[in-house]
Amino acid sequence: MAKIKYCNPKTMAPPGGHYSHVVVANGSAYISGQLPITAAGKQLNAASFEEQANQVLANLQAALEAVGTSISKLVQVRVYITNMSNWPLFNTIYANWAGTALPARAVIPVSELHYGFLLEIEALALVE
Repeated sequence: MAKIKYCNPKTMAPPGGHYSHVVVANGSAYISGQLPITAAGKQLNAASFEEQANQVLANLQAALEAVGTSISKLVQVRVYITNMSNWPLFNTIYANWAGTALPARAVIPVSELHYGFLLEIEALALVE
């Protein structure tokens, strides 16, 4: 029987609903949608797109590290973005963050996100 591990790292704000930041099952880490919220729980909805993007990626990295994996083990990343004119800037920030990792990726334009945030990211990574 497959074992499921739920993880809410202390390096991240507690989840804002009935979910876990990361679920590990069958050698994979499923990372819930990460929003631009600091570890202290501050919502960065008034921050610039660049600040929001950097915080979301920091949250994603914290989630990966909490279950013993890393950016290099990402398999797929899904990005929800409210304004496609921010995509070129996001792509640059993301490329610098991801380095040589080239996971499959999708961008999904959305009309809005919780609390007026500008982007959200969810991901799948291997845990070895």
